[in-house]
Amino acid sequence: MTNFVVLTVTAADPASASYRLDESGIGNGNMLQASSTSYRAYDNAGDIGIGFSQSSGYRVLSGALTGHDPTLAFSVNTSTANFGLFTPAQASTATATFSVKNYTSYGYVVQIEGDPPTNDGYSLKNMDVTGPSQNGVEQFGVNLVANTAPVSFGANPDNGSFGFGSVLPDYATANSYRYINGEIIAKADKESGETLYTISYLINVAALTPGGTYRTSQTLIVTGTY
Repeated sequence: MTNFVVLTVTAADPASASYRLDESGIGNGNMLQASSTSYRAYDNAGDIGIGFSQSSGYRVLSGALTGHDPTLAFSVNTSTANFGLFTPAQASTATATFSVKNYTSYGYVVQIEGDPPTNDGYSLKNMDVTGPSQNGVEQFGVNLVANTAPVSFGANPDNGSFGFGSVLPDYATANSYRYINGEIIAKADKESGETLYTISYLINVAALTPGGTYRTSQTLIVTGTY
């Protein structure tokens, strides 16, 4: 005689009064989703999965390929900016782009350094107060957003996937410009995927601005915060 034993197996979702795990599982490649009134997690636990979850009180980075060491990557995508000919009747503009991403640090800040454009010892007036373009008034300023005046140029930060970069308020208003050597112009308050920033440059000259070729060298300094 052969005896058969039938086993009935049931599986309940893990739960308590404070949380519940829906569609939970153990194994390579499973998708885990956890939620409550305070948080929601959606992480991939697998050989190549990288998950990211956060609330005001915690952050979780998961996945087999995530390293332990902080990483800060910075790239200048535009090496030169050409303004063309200056005239008191019309502003001159140019753009340049750079990218920043960081992992497991607690964010970063971006500073801009360098003198205003200079010709044979004469420097154009930097905009030390945020303001609009004014024809016929010496001005050198920048912002990091899309503008419509004096022309349409520039772009808002592109955060792509999981980017959290932002522009400092003095440089974040469309059609308003500013430049103070050494100021912080952009930042991320937490670990961030890649953010593409566009610097919008503005130059106005006066009728008595000396003629000649104006040059400047701008330096961007990116520092991780912990």
